[in-house]
Amino acid sequence: MTKIFFIRHGKTEWNLEGRYQGAKGDSPLLSESYKEIHQLCLFLQEYRFSRIYCSPILRAKTTAETIAADLHQPLEVESVASLREFNLGKMEGMKFSEVAKRYPRELDAFRHHAEKYDPSKINGETFNELFARMTPTIEKIAKLHATKNENVLIVSHGAALCAEIRHLLGYPLKELRANGGLANTSTTILETSNGEEYKCLAWNKTDYLKRQLDASDIV
Repeated sequence: MTKIFFIRHGKTEWNLEGRYQGAKGDSPLLSESYKEIHQLCLFLQEYRFSRIYCSPILRAKTTAETIAADLHQPLEVESVASLREFNLGKMEGMKFSEVAKRYPRELDAFRHHAEKYDPSKINGETFNELFARMTPTIEKIAKLHATKNENVLIVSHGAALCAEIRHLLGYPLKELRANGGLANTSTTILETSNGEEYKCLAWNKTDYLKRQLDASDIV
């Protein structure tokens, strides 16, 4: 049995601005995000972890490395390309308000109707393409650590994690956003004994953060 702690990276400058980052865009963590990662670690220190896996994109990698240093456990951080954020094509770098004007159909489907999302106009990645790269990676991680009863951390991105976690739990495309999105520095915990069937123990946990969240925290 293993518990997988899925962590969304700390809040960035572009998150605050309401700008899509995606797989190729990126921006630095806000200075206060490091304090919030410390608050996260005060919660995480109740557990022992065997490894941290993370997206190679800097905002996620920096979050993972900060967690590793703050937890004071002998943790290796392993960067895995398939854990990167959605490729949002032409939407990357654009503010949400600008995307809403230029690509309203794509934006609405991406946020609210995954079963209708067609990113061909923006040269983006489909939900099924995301699942094809993320699911085998997470199943491999789960199977490896479940046999040893080890807990692991996976640090990735809001849109990718929200979709992938719900997919692992068996939700159809049209229900991927049923419980809303994931906040920066949030924790979602799944438990599995075989890497094939998952139970959700916590979704978008943020009660350890010492501030009131706002719309710019959720994706």
